[in-house]
Amino acid sequence: MSVPASTGEMPSLVGLIGHPVAGNPTGPMLEATFAHHGLDWRYVSMDVLPERLAPAVAGLAALGFRGFHVTVPHKVAVVGHMDRLTEAAALIGAVNCVIAEGGGWLGENTDGKGFLESLEAVVDPKGLRVCLLGAGGAARAVAVELALAGARSIEIVNRDATRARVLADLIADRTTASSSVRSWSAPIEIGAAVDLVVNATSLGLNDPDAGPELDFSRAAGPLVADVVVHPPLTRLLREAGAAGLRTLDGQGMLVNQGARGFRLWTGIEPDRAVMRAALAAHSSRPGEDLA
Repeated sequence: MSVPASTGEMPSLVGLIGHPVAGNPTGPMLEATFAHHGLDWRYVSMDVLPERLAPAVAGLAALGFRGFHVTVPHKVAVVGHMDRLTEAAALIGAVNCVIAEGGGWLGENTDGKGFLESLEAVVDPKGLRVCLLGAGGAARAVAVELALAGARSIEIVNRDATRARVLADLIADRTTASSSVRSWSAPIEIGAAVDLVVNATSLGLNDPDAGPELDFSRAAGPLVADVVVHPPLTRLLREAGAAGLRTLDGQGMLVNQGARGFRLWTGIEPDRAVMRAALAAHSSRPGEDLA
């Protein structure tokens, strides 16, 4: 697939594909950062149904996009439309950031790195015993990066046992962390041996009353993290906080992975303070439906 280089006569185009993408805060966050750095770039959010993924990726090449982000439900399926994968994306088996390179598409995964950077500001991942909810693209990225950073064990809780087992085998085969699978049966009990709980599903996205149902009655003080960006304080995090547990929202992960994509596309290290301010401003707008 041929991806033409920008001529410099028109704004450089990047964007987001997913379903749904309405209200996704990445666009406003990166547009503000492009403006701050004096770059004539534009970020376009595009709603792409799963059955239209292939022509959409080809269309972005034809339009001369410099790259694009990928969100649910395309992170795994888009791998088959890449010309090359980074080592991380190949290991994870999912792509969330695509870069135009050498006339083709390079698939990268910055989700896990973004999450890890956010986590490391709170706790050292080495030796952590993790309960991970989900086995999709985001969960794969988080699991792999946690394992590579020294997590002791990762228990994967998912409705699709086969998908969970594939991820568990990947962790066991390619990292030093141990792995296990548990079926999703609400409420999900969090035992005393768990140090970190991560919701890596979309449960709670755009709905403050939705989220995974967990039982913290036997927990021994784990950190509870959510990859959902909006609302920043999800039902899961509210319930964990009410149980006296520490929490970590998904906005730090979004800023960190967005900064990595910005640098991969432009070659410039972005001002993360600008990114955080733009994200906070967008998230505070009344009536916004963020993704």
